[in-house]
Amino acid sequence: MSAHRHQGGTKQRRRILIVDDHPMTRRGMAQLIGQQDDLEICGEAGDAVQAMTAISGLGPELVLADVSLPDKHGLEFIKDIKALHPEVLILVVSMHEESLFAERALHAGARGYLMKNEGGEKLIEAIRAVLEGKLYLSPSLSASVLNVFAGGRRRSEDTLIGSLTDREFEVFQLVGEGLTTREIGDRLRMGGKTVETHRLHIREKLDVKTAPELMKYAIRWASSRLP
Repeated sequence: MSAHRHQGGTKQRRRILIVDDHPMTRRGMAQLIGQQDDLEICGEAGDAVQAMTAISGLGPELVLADVSLPDKHGLEFIKDIKALHPEVLILVVSMHEESLFAERALHAGARGYLMKNEGGEKLIEAIRAVLEGKLYLSPSLSASVLNVFAGGRRRSEDTLIGSLTDREFEVFQLVGEGLTTREIGDRLRMGGKTVETHRLHIREKLDVKTAPELMKYAIRWASSRLP
């Protein structure tokens, strides 16, 4: 974890914390944001534990968070922030394709979702939108997500995956990354039997008969979601 000190004029800048496990990504975002007259980086964190300490100590107004952290799944991290620091705004900035992750992130408490390949101009636009109290999503996804929030149906291609609970979705995602039951348990801080129970429920909901078939399904799905 690192803290940034703002030097300069008296204009009040909006305080932002960057949470990402890639130092070069954090550095690039910090340099871009630091060039704005109305924004400042108050600190950086490489994992969820560091981030929660930084939020308590530095008091950011906005957290830029990836959904892939080494010590906790991003959805659980978002929920933790909202439970302990409900006043803090969250903008997810991730490499994962937004079509399903964005809906879950917003339900967990985030106020926006931006893919990393969108570029610096979109990042600043998204930050300012969220700080102004707006939701931020790509134009292509906004309509479908707003429809879901209004009680509409999910897009047909994501209906089965969308039926998973957040915990089941986290397990499914990690299966797609090739992790074993023990590795998933370590990542999500749950016992092996609990992981297996989630895997069973996932197979039932996705109508997948065997564990190897579930792995193939999850890997194929995960691969299709990468940019």
